[in-house]
Amino acid sequence: MARFIFRFDEGPETAVDVESIAEAKCEAVRFAGRLICDSAERFWDAAGFQLEVTDEDGLLLFTLQMIGTEAPAIRKTSR
Repeated sequence: MARFIFRFDEGPETAVDVESIAEAKCEAVRFAGRLICDSAERFWDAAGFQLEVTDEDGLLLFTLQMIGTEAPAIRKTSR
């Protein structure tokens, strides 16, 4: 098992133990999805979120960048 560290913007770090970088990428997508759902209002009003994934030594392995953009038509009805 390898340990991967997830850093979501300015939030706390989360450590995940999985077998490979491929599994870490899948878990990062799941993790980001949960965080977006938990902060949906802020997500749609923000410029975007970033999730960085490093190894235990702090080496950056990959980054997920997420941007949610509402169309003008939905902005009128959702506020």
